[in-house]
Amino acid sequence: MKAIRWGRRLLVALTGAALLAGIAALVIAGFVEGREDAAHETELDEPIKPPLRVTLPERGEPVLTLDEEAREAIGLQMAALRAAKYQDQVRAYGSVLDLTALTTLNTNYVTAVSQLNTARARLAASLPAFTRAKALYAKDFGNLVQVQATEAAVAADRAAIDAAQSLVKTLRATAMQEWGPVIGNAMVVDGGLITRLIERVEFLLQITLPPGVHIEDIPAVASVEVGGSSERAEVRYISPATRADPRIQGVSYFYAAPANSGVLPGMNVRAFLASGEPVDGVIIPSSSVVWWAGRAWVYRRLSEDTFSRMEIPTEMPAEKDAGFVVPASLFGADTQIVTTGAQMLLSEEFRSQIQVGDDD
Repeated sequence: MKAIRWGRRLLVALTGAALLAGIAALVIAGFVEGREDAAHETELDEPIKPPLRVTLPERGEPVLTLDEEAREAIGLQMAALRAAKYQDQVRAYGSVLDLTALTTLNTNYVTAVSQLNTARARLAASLPAFTRAKALYAKDFGNLVQVQATEAAVAADRAAIDAAQSLVKTLRATAMQEWGPVIGNAMVVDGGLITRLIERVEFLLQITLPPGVHIEDIPAVASVEVGGSSERAEVRYISPATRADPRIQGVSYFYAAPANSGVLPGMNVRAFLASGEPVDGVIIPSSSVVWWAGRAWVYRRLSEDTFSRMEIPTEMPAEKDAGFVVPASLFGADTQIVTTGAQMLLSEEFRSQIQVGDDD
């Protein structure tokens, strides 16, 4: 009987031990698997870093190195630069003038001239009447009252002529002083320019150079940009301005803009005036230009697989919005620039720089 009890106790003990061993094995396996999963998740969370393609020199812009496979992957295309003439341009500031004062002055001048002509016509009629009255009175066919009346009429007409002539002279001097000889004479002589300005066939602009800047030969034609638009409109030279822009304190000129240029009185515009003789230049296609920090850049090819970013001026757009014309001296002979994929290079450049910063 004791043997049976002992056997049962042994069986229970062995069963419990086996159960504990199984539980321990499951716990250990779960722990190991959990660590492996955590390690795998950590590995997935780490960024996949492509090979570094950017070299940061001590001076100048970063140099990008792309092998043939990388160039083909982003569809990179290069082209040689086409020759063109580059005209250096001075950036100036323009404002479209309100011509209410000029319109009023022109109206007063036209009225004064009309009054002068009327007074002259009256004198032309009253003077012969006075002459006849005197002749008749001398032959005893007239009377003194008629002579005196016609004489008074002649005196009044002459006084009206003097007053009208004085007003015309004053208004003419005012026009010359306030608007200069070109616009002033246009009002006095033919009125063609004044009519176009008053009827808004053209708008008058005052274009002011930056302080300290002078242009020897003022260009007959300049261009302006209105608002945020990159499109430019041509404006034609009128004369030196008769007043300074108090905001800029530079040399000012009057230019006329056509009605279809998009300008309106009160607008401020950016103006571009040619300066100096044209020099050799090259055309930068629009597809080659990338914009960063408010400036224009292109990528030039340094060797078979290296490229570098460089800034270009944008003062002179190419014809038909084909890009920009820049001085040829900025580039070496036979330089190639990226025409397709420039934006991808810019993204790659800054992405690689950010990854280098993260490693540091």
